[in-house]
Amino acid sequence: YQTAAGDFFALKGLDLRLKKGEFVGMVGKSGAGKSTLINMLAGIDRPTAGEIFVGGRALHHMSESDIAAWRGQNVGVIFQFFQLMPSLTCLQNVMLPMDFANLYGSEAERRTRALALLEQMDIAEHAFKPPSAVSGGQQQRVAIARALACDPAILLADEPTGNLDSKTATAVFDIFHQLIDQGKTIFMVSHDRDLAHQVHRTLTLADGRLVASPPREKTGS
Repeated sequence: YQTAAGDFFALKGLDLRLKKGEFVGMVGKSGAGKSTLINMLAGIDRPTAGEIFVGGRALHHMSESDIAAWRGQNVGVIFQFFQLMPSLTCLQNVMLPMDFANLYGSEAERRTRALALLEQMDIAEHAFKPPSAVSGGQQQRVAIARALACDPAILLADEPTGNLDSKTATAVFDIFHQLIDQGKTIFMVSHDRDLAHQVHRTLTLADGRLVASPPREKTGS
């Protein structure tokens, strides 16, 4: 990034490998580069140097249109502040990625899939309400359903429990463990150092550098 003081490198010399089916968590303070890394893995930001391969695809060589098409079908992103469209219902928010990616045929089929995902998240009774009419925890469930809309192999979660109480955060982790059991790969970033008890592997990022990567045995929910 360009700053008044000169170039600022959010990530420096990072060498990170994620395995299919892994649940990996990264912790670090604000400004450590966690969100930038999420954006890199999603193809939202591009590296000024180095390479990014996801599922065998070289993101650093792809055009913007190719990355957008790839991301729509392969990656689901979950945000701390949910980022739901306020003018749409919860159901329409979940349908939106399918509309953009032109997946699942007709609108009726997309609607059926979106309702099934909301049911999986135990939030189907609020399908026709706007996001503002449900709680923060319920909005996060809708956001997870939206991230799963196109059945991506990879979920990237940026502080997904940062705005939730401990009970609701535990429920979100239970959902993540279910998704891992279904074969998804999840990479999430957080300030919470207790994250290690929920994931297969915990990484620590400081000043844009990976400073720790202790291996862990797989733990249940």
